[in-house]
Amino acid sequence: MAHAAGLGHAGGDLSCADILATLYFHVLRIDPGAPLAPERDRFILSKGHASGALYATLAEAGFLPREALDLYMQPLSKLNGHPDRNKVLGVEANTGPLGHGLPIGVGAALGARLQGASWRTFVLTGDGELQEGSNWEAVMSASHFQLDQLTVIVDRNGLQQGARTEDTVALEPLAERWRAFGFSVAEVDGHDIDALIGIFNCLPLQALRPTCIIARTTKGRGVSFMQDRAEWHHRVPTAAELAQALAELEADA
Repeated sequence: MAHAAGLGHAGGDLSCADILATLYFHVLRIDPGAPLAPERDRFILSKGHASGALYATLAEAGFLPREALDLYMQPLSKLNGHPDRNKVLGVEANTGPLGHGLPIGVGAALGARLQGASWRTFVLTGDGELQEGSNWEAVMSASHFQLDQLTVIVDRNGLQQGARTEDTVALEPLAERWRAFGFSVAEVDGHDIDALIGIFNCLPLQALRPTCIIARTTKGRGVSFMQDRAEWHHRVPTAAELAQALAELEADA
């Protein structure tokens, strides 16, 4: 998709693909036949630049036809570089400016609390995105309102645009920071689907506390020349690189 569009964030797409697959096929209470059902779980992709991974997952889950992926980021396409809830069924929030998704998710979870509803809210953030202060305002609110129907998943691949997170604005000790803000925290291999399912099946980890799952991932997972390389935050594969990447992913599957 990124190769055809000449745009995209393939490295970040691959770091969160296993998390998205786990959520959409094992965790979320959703129905592509009723995408706006009031009782559905809400999922918000706060790292909206990973729209390629989200659209591919939505297509696999039946929310849009797979042939629509050919129009990714093409002129007038509904599949924008950042997801738009007004254009794509299954997208819960417009995201792109980093630091917006978690505040929206806190509002959604609080709305469920006020309605006495049972649906849950899941937010996937990038790790570099946590350098945005709006996230920590949202975290304080989530803890204050005891939103245990809210789960935040951090795609902890250690890289952001141009550099490692710890060389830009250090995040560690990340788990302790979330705990200090009143969250229950679990750490997991973000590419181990059985381990992810095991944690998601235990939600909430603690009554009256929101949950943060720190998923340790690899940027460019599954493609040798992309893995753990900062330049693949925002680089497009050549035709030769695309062929190699698809071959490696197919072999790994």
